[in-house]
Amino acid sequence: MKKSRKKRIFNIIQIGQKSDFLSRFFDIFISIAIVTNITVLFLSTFDELSSIGGILDILEILTLSIFIIEYALRLYTSDLLYPDSTRVGALLKFIFSFDGIVDFLTILPFFYLTGFAALRLLRVVRIFRLFRLNSYYDSFNVITTVLKDKKNQILSSLFIIVVMILFSSLGIYSVEHDVQPDVYKNAFSGIWWCVNTIFTVGFGDIYPITILGQILSIIIVILGAGVIAIPTGIISAGFVENYQSMQKAEARVRAKKIPTLLMDDPCPYSGSNIYSVEKSLNIQIVAIIRNSNVIIPSGRVILEKDDIVIYHPLAN
Repeated sequence: MKKSRKKRIFNIIQIGQKSDFLSRFFDIFISIAIVTNITVLFLSTFDELSSIGGILDILEILTLSIFIIEYALRLYTSDLLYPDSTRVGALLKFIFSFDGIVDFLTILPFFYLTGFAALRLLRVVRIFRLFRLNSYYDSFNVITTVLKDKKNQILSSLFIIVVMILFSSLGIYSVEHDVQPDVYKNAFSGIWWCVNTIFTVGFGDIYPITILGQILSIIIVILGAGVIAIPTGIISAGFVENYQSMQKAEARVRAKKIPTLLMDDPCPYSGSNIYSVEKSLNIQIVAIIRNSNVIIPSGRVILEKDDIVIYHPLAN
């Protein structure tokens, strides 16, 4: 009885159960709470709205209370999200997952509403809960997939950017420090100038006054424009490749050229998360076709009736 109740709670709070009325209602309810909380956070910055500050505080407490209850329920059902782990292992996996970290940091300021500035700053973290709204679609999963696939290229480009920033900051410090000791006090001042120059194509509040410093600035601006474009191009290309591969996979499914699994009524895996299905069948789920939409799988996705699962069999 207790196990079936936990399973029911898991099915309700798990995003993706659109065929379940209570699950759908819960998703909409949480979405409204997230939007309300972010709106309150935004409106609370206006002095002109201080007259309704009490109402905003009540709304913030109510929505944060909802988030605390949701977080507790997700901790309670974490062993169903990670069925191959022990109870403690499943708890740790959820706590240190992206969703778990964001959820925890979101509710932490609730206990320190008038506390340290660092804790108040954590209120901004709740903006990341907007990604929860994106979980209805495959967009956020596409982002994470692209970042994983292009990890090495992105890290290489970031390394180039770091090297360029260090070189530029030390270079401008060496050239300008003697003539502007109050402006370029140390190498960090050079880093501040370099980041402003590269990312905003402007000098901001500090700028070189020597001829050599100005020549160096021209070189840095030209090189910076090209270097910054590298990770942007890598990620953009990754998006294009990802969507093209999904379209090809869907076309091959229609042509019945790749292995698929249909979540029809007799299928015992309908209602299961992809981790348990992959473990049970020794496969890697590549994509899910649901209502003519291609979904990139993640650990939070629950297989629904009439889903078409595209998979790759793993070697024994």
